[in-house]
Amino acid sequence: MASSLTKGTAEQEKTSPGAGGRTFFGHPLGLAPLFLTEMWERFSYYGMRALLVLYLIAGGPDAKPGSQGGGLAMPEAGSVAIYGVYVGMVYLLALPGGWFGDRIWGPRKTVAIAASVIMAGHLCLAIPGKPSFFIGLALVAIGSGLLKSNISTMVGHLYDGPQDPRRNGGFTIFYIGVNLGAGLAPLVIGTVGQTVSWHLGFAIAAIGMGLGLITFLLGTRLLSPESSVVPKPLPTDERKSLLMKGLLWLGIAAVFYGVVGGTGHFTQKWATIPLALLGMAIPAAVLIRIKRDKDLTSDEQTKVTGYIWFFVAAAVFWMIFEQAGSTLSTFAEKRTSDTIFGWQIPSTLFQSINPIWIMTIAPVIAWLWLWLARRGSEPSSTTKFAVAMVLIGLSFFIFAIPMSSASEGSKAGPMWLVMIYMIQTIGELCLSPVGLSLTTKMAPVKYASQMMGVWFLAVTAGNCTTTLLREVGGLDLNGIGVILGQATAAVLAAFAVWMYRKKIEALMGDVR
Repeated sequence: MASSLTKGTAEQEKTSPGAGGRTFFGHPLGLAPLFLTEMWERFSYYGMRALLVLYLIAGGPDAKPGSQGGGLAMPEAGSVAIYGVYVGMVYLLALPGGWFGDRIWGPRKTVAIAASVIMAGHLCLAIPGKPSFFIGLALVAIGSGLLKSNISTMVGHLYDGPQDPRRNGGFTIFYIGVNLGAGLAPLVIGTVGQTVSWHLGFAIAAIGMGLGLITFLLGTRLLSPESSVVPKPLPTDERKSLLMKGLLWLGIAAVFYGVVGGTGHFTQKWATIPLALLGMAIPAAVLIRIKRDKDLTSDEQTKVTGYIWFFVAAAVFWMIFEQAGSTLSTFAEKRTSDTIFGWQIPSTLFQSINPIWIMTIAPVIAWLWLWLARRGSEPSSTTKFAVAMVLIGLSFFIFAIPMSSASEGSKAGPMWLVMIYMIQTIGELCLSPVGLSLTTKMAPVKYASQMMGVWFLAVTAGNCTTTLLREVGGLDLNGIGVILGQATAAVLAAFAVWMYRKKIEALMGDVR
């Protein structure tokens, strides 16, 4: 049994390069199945994401004239709010996903179950109709939450502790896998869904996740034995108590919404606003709970305090970045020229630009960090975060230019989006791989997998902020003032991180 392995045996297995001394680009061979599993999961997720808002508005008054019908004919404002809450819930559910990995199933089993749930969700999306659509959306969110924290944790298990010099490089390679899947998805799923059949596109997403599940199951023998261990198993009596509490809250929610719906008062806002508020409140509550946990050593508590700075900066970053599937997507569909060199392209293909930039620029950035590190000049993590915030803000300052000039009669050139995505991509490479690595290094031992969920909660907070701006504030996310306001917020956040960088680095202890 994996749980009975001695520490020495586990370390020996973890640090060995792979069967027969083979490696995966100089890294443990177990990185290969994790790379491919995440690639196929991102293929399914980003393919569906490229279609989501366009499918919701298809056939309705806000759809592009002459575009494919057969969607849910919803208004654009409501569709964007649903998108924001959905993406927020995907990343919010990464937290209980990490908890399941830590307390019940272990990371390896949790990922296998998660992939099955995601595949079932995409199959539901492939069935026409509102009920199947929203059931499928919920299943994909649940499965993605279960998978995200645990697969990243297993990448960390392949290396010999936080100080292993290959660790950052391993996460960068893993991140390339993420973007390889994300880049292929709009080309395949987006094109088929937008030009042939929405539901056929969703079915292809299910096939992609099925391939990811098969890849993972075949590659489990190459993973660290630590990935099968439940770090802190949940006692039977606690399981029963949590199950009863969960059923109680589920019953209360069912009764409440039954009354609201039965009296004819239910609107979309009854779903999106409570979920968005949860997406803001839960990250704050979780960080406070971890910070106040008396089981943590003083060094761990200090690192959690430093980590909060990175979390807040990341939330502002993702608030802007994740609008690629909503604000930028509808801009590409309705206000951007769809002809390149005489070839008319589906607007979903613009969703491939960011992943293509990632695969182009990531090796350069990885080489740059190593080159600077050899000379003792590599920027600190705080500096990288500050640069990322400036870049994401700059991208929306630039976005305001074509946004203010484009209309149905005079559309923006596609190179505006190419440039905006390039700037955002460089910012992403300064923030996301660094944030993932920092999370595994700064996480208290007690919260190993759960802290990966906490990192993803930054995406939840960012997306739920935009949903609340729309649903509560009544702001038009396509408005120039809102675009410029978000850009300004990002630059101010960058300034704060830069000004307090020495204080943050002191809180990080031995982590750099």
